[in-house]
Amino acid sequence: MVTNPVDPDDTFDLGDGLAVSRLGFGAMRLVGEDVIGPPRDERAARSVLRRAVDLGVDFVDTADSYGPGVSERLIGEELGPDDDVVVASKAGLLRNRDGDWIPHGDPDFLRNQVLCSLDRLSTDSIDLYQFHRPDPDVDFADSVHAFAEMKDAGRIDRVGLSNVSVEQLETAQEIVEIATVQNRYDVGNRDEEDVLRACEEYDVGFIPWGPMYAVEEEAARGVLETVADEHGDGTTAHQVALAWLLDHSDVMLPIPGTSSVDHLESNAAAVNLELTDDDVRKLNGIDPRP
Repeated sequence: MVTNPVDPDDTFDLGDGLAVSRLGFGAMRLVGEDVIGPPRDERAARSVLRRAVDLGVDFVDTADSYGPGVSERLIGEELGPDDDVVVASKAGLLRNRDGDWIPHGDPDFLRNQVLCSLDRLSTDSIDLYQFHRPDPDVDFADSVHAFAEMKDAGRIDRVGLSNVSVEQLETAQEIVEIATVQNRYDVGNRDEEDVLRACEEYDVGFIPWGPMYAVEEEAARGVLETVADEHGDGTTAHQVALAWLLDHSDVMLPIPGTSSVDHLESNAAAVNLELTDDDVRKLNGIDPRP
């Protein structure tokens, strides 16, 4: 069992003095297969949430589309309005039984979704509410204005974006202060490096979704396993992938998700893994496009 909690001193300020530990938890996997419906074992899902908090995780990320609504409901019932836990949710994607993720950025829909999220999360205001994905059929600025209006109305405290370009980030910043950007990123896929660097320039938190996908990718797996083996003591490739992200940028906020307490504890232990200069050189040298 992991005895060392997530480092309380390694934090990032989301704005207004709200600091969160840089290793958070992504709650997408606490629902059913294909991210549809309830989890197979709801008691186990609740145990994962509670154990994450016990380990010192104080940043939990979810979305209205996870379930849909299932992940938010579990968080609201298990954690409630816990002042020590920052909850981030997202709106802007529709789901269907085929598991599709359908962009829907209509401002009225987004405003309606925040009301649903507030109810499920059992709170009067959501710490961070993110636009899940730009809708090609809706003007991006119009969607962002809806989030700005929700913030002005006191329904959300901070606005975030997901799956956006640098240009879209800058457009949104002209409308409302942006706290975070959540794009795909890992040691084996750095297509969003320009967005990460823009976040560093603007002091915006960068939440890499799929932070450990590289472990399953041929271009990165061998290097990750080599570095893990060199550290010994049961170090895993997943831990190395997370440690690299934390080392790579001070605005990086990985949110590895899992439905297993054992995996959760293993992920949390990544904060105690100190990569050597040689480790970083090897990992930086992974070619994302072999």
